[in-house]
Amino acid sequence: MSSRRDFLSRLAVAGVAAPLFREDAIRKLLRAEEVAGGRLPSVVADDEAYWAEIQRAFDADRTMINLNNGGVSPTPSHVLEAMIRDLRFSNELPVEHMWRVLEPRIESVRRDLARDFGCDPEEMAITRNASEALETMIFGIDLEPGDEVLLTNQNYGRMITSWEQRARREGIVVRQISFDVPPPSMSYLVRQFEAALTPRTRVIEVTHITNLTGQIMPVRELVELARPRGIEVFVDGAHAYAHFPFKRDDLGCDYYGTSLHKWLLAPIGTGFLYVKKEKQRGLWPLMAAGPELNDNVRKYEEIGTHPAANHNAISAALAFHRGIGAERKAARLRLLRDRWAKRLAAASDRVHVLTHLDDRNSGAIALFNVDGIESGALGSWLMAKHRIVTTPIAHKEYSGLRITPNVYTTLDEVDTFADKVLLAINRGIS
Repeated sequence: MSSRRDFLSRLAVAGVAAPLFREDAIRKLLRAEEVAGGRLPSVVADDEAYWAEIQRAFDADRTMINLNNGGVSPTPSHVLEAMIRDLRFSNELPVEHMWRVLEPRIESVRRDLARDFGCDPEEMAITRNASEALETMIFGIDLEPGDEVLLTNQNYGRMITSWEQRARREGIVVRQISFDVPPPSMSYLVRQFEAALTPRTRVIEVTHITNLTGQIMPVRELVELARPRGIEVFVDGAHAYAHFPFKRDDLGCDYYGTSLHKWLLAPIGTGFLYVKKEKQRGLWPLMAAGPELNDNVRKYEEIGTHPAANHNAISAALAFHRGIGAERKAARLRLLRDRWAKRLAAASDRVHVLTHLDDRNSGAIALFNVDGIESGALGSWLMAKHRIVTTPIAHKEYSGLRITPNVYTTLDEVDTFADKVLLAINRGIS
């Protein structure tokens, strides 16, 4: 009974109500909570009785093994149904149901996300993805010709392209730094940035965790490096939020953008943009807003007609996330990572894991390659022969297969993947 009360209390702290859940969805979480009891997250991480209940919340296609949850993840069935319900309701009379009934509920979503992220609701804008949030920053800050922006060559490609367009159009200078994979230390990463700063540096854009190797970056240290120099730090958190535990104050940042259809498991086309209140006047919206919104975070939501159903279902996804618990979820994701990565590294000296396998440096995402087997060919073989979905990465400085399980991933699926990679190593893929 106490674990049931604790679970419902966590939902209340999240600012969401149990009626957001379909009856069988909350029953699954309650059963899982009873299995977990009061045990530490590290202990529950390998308790298959607990995670089996979580897995039942998804209508996953088990004829394939999906190890590419980095791009977009399936949402729990009850979250999808909440969105579909609102879409149907909107379609009955859109001008009334969507605009006047459903759209105002975005304020509840704003409140829920702000509480979880650790900021004021007036600093939280609801976006459609991390790209929209980051492009709001990239195109919204005033820069002069010759001003410099610093990022790494492992930042997300769309963000690099966006900065390069500004460079072509306005004459700003985009500087990209390189770093070793995996890096020797967090302080090494800070030194790489510090060495590249010049008197003209105006912005640092950093990924909270890279989409390529899953390297967690030293965001707080970079903010502390930049702020005394008057340099703004834009944080691309596309793969970080709801992946591993942190709050806004842990980072100390003034700007943060993320997608919610990855690790929060919200519907496709959801994200958020955090902008510290005193920074909002100086950051233009991506689409025009009236001057009365100069100091209002809602100016970043001026995107024209869009479905309310998608963003309203965020609160149901957040309730599911909080029902599991951020610490427990992170422990499970890292266990899944270690299960395949450490096994392959131990089994063959041809396997190279390009991600540090520790809590400070990584979460669920890890990258590996195999001597003598081209990574793209290995990924194609895994898909064609064994129905295993992976992500080939071809960076100019390294290559590999990116593996990203999620909470619905089973141990059997991870083990099957590792079995097939070892089969490829021992027998080839021709």
